[in-house]
Amino acid sequence: MKSAEDRIWTVPNVLSMLRLLGVPLFLWLVLGPKADGWALILLMLAGFSDWLDGKLARAWNQTSRLGRLLDPVADRLYILATLIGLTLREVMPWWLAALIIGRDVVLLLGVPVLRRHGFGPALPVHFLGKAATACLLYAFPLLFLASHEGWYADVARIMGWAFAIWGTGLYWWAGALYVVQGRRLIGGASRA
Repeated sequence: MKSAEDRIWTVPNVLSMLRLLGVPLFLWLVLGPKADGWALILLMLAGFSDWLDGKLARAWNQTSRLGRLLDPVADRLYILATLIGLTLREVMPWWLAALIIGRDVVLLLGVPVLRRHGFGPALPVHFLGKAATACLLYAFPLLFLASHEGWYADVARIMGWAFAIWGTGLYWWAGALYVVQGRRLIGGASRA
């Protein structure tokens, strides 16, 4: 008999799956027709669905293992797609994209170590990680807007870079906390 944790077809999981399907569409909009307006709308919808799926999962008691896996994967893929788009369009310098991607690479290298000690591929998400992701997801649309001409571009540039700098700093700080959390889990398992 399946437990509630094993559910696949829940409203939050469907929202996460739809968000995942939007990643290649977003990248195509940014790099193909350069339809920034549509890309921004899609990015905002993805951000809203990210908030909504978590809210509904808790409110409707529809949390699941799949949801805990899909949600951060969708976030990381949107971040990666946006970094690729912003960097190839020369809106963001390559070194900042490398810094953000580098944090995920560092954490990805720890997954086999965690699995070897019997822990899942993902550690529980903490508030700092959510705050970092939120900052980056605010920064990206603002940086897109800053790359255009108009009265809003200067305001978007200032706010976009502020969110990008804070988001990147928090992203690495959260990554360090995940490393500490993983080391404690492994240390606790070794002592037991």
